[in-house]
Amino acid sequence: PGSDLQVCIPKGSTCCSRKMEEKYQATARLNMEQLLQSASTELKFLIIQNAAVFQEAFEIVVRHARNFTNSMFRTHYQSMGPRALKFVGELFTDVSLYILGSDISVNDMINEFFDSLFPLVYSHLINPGFPDPSVEMTECLRAARRDLKVFGNYPKMMMTQVSKSLQATRVFLQALNLGIEVINTTDHLKFSKDCGRALLKMWYCSHCHGLVLAKPCASYCGVVMQGCLAGVVEIDNHWREYIGSLEGLTKGMHGIYDMEHVLLNLFSLVRDAMVYVQKNEGKLSTTISRLCGHAQQRQYRSASYPEDLFIDKKVLKMTHIEQEETLLSRRRELITKLKSHSSFYSSLPEYICKHSSAVQNDTLCWNGQEVMERYSPQITRNGAKAQPGNHEVKMKGSEPVVSQIIDKLKHINQV
Repeated sequence: PGSDLQVCIPKGSTCCSRKMEEKYQATARLNMEQLLQSASTELKFLIIQNAAVFQEAFEIVVRHARNFTNSMFRTHYQSMGPRALKFVGELFTDVSLYILGSDISVNDMINEFFDSLFPLVYSHLINPGFPDPSVEMTECLRAARRDLKVFGNYPKMMMTQVSKSLQATRVFLQALNLGIEVINTTDHLKFSKDCGRALLKMWYCSHCHGLVLAKPCASYCGVVMQGCLAGVVEIDNHWREYIGSLEGLTKGMHGIYDMEHVLLNLFSLVRDAMVYVQKNEGKLSTTISRLCGHAQQRQYRSASYPEDLFIDKKVLKMTHIEQEETLLSRRRELITKLKSHSSFYSSLPEYICKHSSAVQNDTLCWNGQEVMERYSPQITRNGAKAQPGNHEVKMKGSEPVVSQIIDKLKHINQV
């Protein structure tokens, strides 16, 4: 046996056959995949867990914000009935979908909310007792809402705050999901034929020489890993930038860039917009009668709503601040933990050699051909560009999947 061996070519006799060599090669590849996956376990769990926690937390904020807005309508605008709540529900459904990546426009959702609300406000607050407007009248009122700025500057303020805060939230979630995708990709990489042969030679060819207990020299293992992982290590700079970008994003998530702050105070902007309409109802009624052909002027008494009737802002502020603090500290904690994994990709060769029983001091160890008293390492650096001089693994350019992942990281780092 041994004459048909392709990699573990013996100097003398051997107990290995070609079939055994092929089995060893399959095992070596499997070893490599398992070592890669165990290297990323902690990091992967950190990102997956946080992506789930933040997504759920954002959904809870949206739910609270919807409930606050509904309470405001129920308490102070009962006459508008459940229809106002329907428009509130639609607005916050759109908000949730936007956070999850829907291509709906924030300006459109807020315009739609106020367009739908105004005919209701007109028939219940400006002209109480007036029958529900016809379809034609409703369309005229919807158009008048924008032309006359009936809610003042409040819709515009809402658009600015909601779009800035939701954009930050959405990019934050997308970035976490991209982190998971990057690790999943590198966890399941297919290694080149040359790398497969080098792994076989390092981990199992000693068995064919009858040296079952021989362990590879750490420096030799380092050279093999730098060759096998050259493409993966190219991700390193982009991964560091990714963590930096995520940190920058989280630091910027306050004020109008903080969705908790913006959404949980939205009810108060909507209320101010309603009060604005009521203050101007006399002038509005006249202009709309002229615009929408509604000639019948009605005598009405404007309903006044004393300030102290409104939801106690202090109570809301307390729950709001606690919530904000929790999410803020959670984001900070995530960034701190992620930073400890910033050199994840550049340290992969070292991690794998350490966890695959390589002999750290390079004495009495296997060098791919024999057991040596002392291995004198061939110095190579990490990364594809440094590998042409690697005698153990020939480089064949980056894996297409690695190039795609690098492109996605570049993109998110620029957002």
